[in-house]
This record gives sequence, structure tokens and C-alpha cells, in this order.
Amino acid sequence: MSETNEQPADAVDAVIEAWQRERPDLDLDAIAVAGRLGRVGLLLGPAQETVFTSFGLQRGEFDVLAALRRSGAPYTLTPSQLSATLMLTRAGMTNRLDRLEAAGLVERTLDPADRRSFRVRLTDQGYATVDDAMTAHTANVTRLLSALDQEQLGTLDGLLRILLRALEL
Repeated sequence: MSETNEQPADAVDAVIEAWQRERPDLDLDAIAVAGRLGRVGLLLGPAQETVFTSFGLQRGEFDVLAALRRSGAPYTLTPSQLSATLMLTRAGMTNRLDRLEAAGLVERTLDPADRRSFRVRLTDQGYATVDDAMTAHTANVTRLLSALDQEQLGTLDGLLRILLRALEL
């Protein structure tokens, strides 16, 4: 950024500019990227939540319904499978399942192969809700990312994929 009275392009630029003034010895390129990734996450999260709440769901409940829907017919998984898929503790999963069952979106039945275990299945209402919510969620995220053209979106996706692989090692 030049030494003029220009406004910073975004809030991260203001932080980087201040650090460059105070610590010109530091290479802050990675800090700028990490700062922007963090801000994008903070801004995207609430914008996505509005879709879920319009269907009477919290994000975690949507995640459970979506995992069941993606599993294919008969849209049934064990709580352990759901916990593993969503990287959630069993206690956390139990709370989500309790709320979804009370809302009539899933049902729990004894597993015929292991009567100590349960199976969780989407109800017809749950199936319709998650399909409608996924349609709205897809349209919303497409709108939120519409500042990027298809090529830019593909480039960003590829770069984030590389970064995630490195961080998940």
C-alpha cells in the first residue's frame, strides 16, 4: 500500500499496514491470508445460518439430516456412524438426535443386528426438510460467493484443497 491517505482495501489491510509500520522486519503475507480466511469464515457462518433457521434448524441439526440424506436409501445410520462422519462426541450427537426426533425429522429404532444399538432414520418430513434446506443452502452459498467468477472459484477451491491437505496431516 502506498504512503498516501488512501483507505485500506479491507480491515485486514489496516492491520497489516499497522504491523508493517511497527515491525517492518516481518513478512506478513501469510498473516494477511490467514486473517482474510478467518474473516471470510466469520462472515459466511451467520449468512449460512439464516437459511438453516428459516427451516427451524440449527447448523448442527442440518448437518445430521444432510449426513443421513447423503447416505442414500434407506437414509439410516447408527449414532456412532453419524458421530464419526460429523466429528462429534456421542453426547453431542445424542442432544442433536433428541431435538430432531422431537421435531419429527428422524426416528430411532433398535438395530435388529445388535439390540444394544440404535439406528437413526430420516422420516418423510425429515427427508423433505433436508432436501428443501439443501436447495436453499446451495442457492445462498452460490449468491454469497458470486463475487468470484467460475474460474476464480475453481482456483480458490484448488488452493484451499492444497492448504487443507497440508493442515490435516
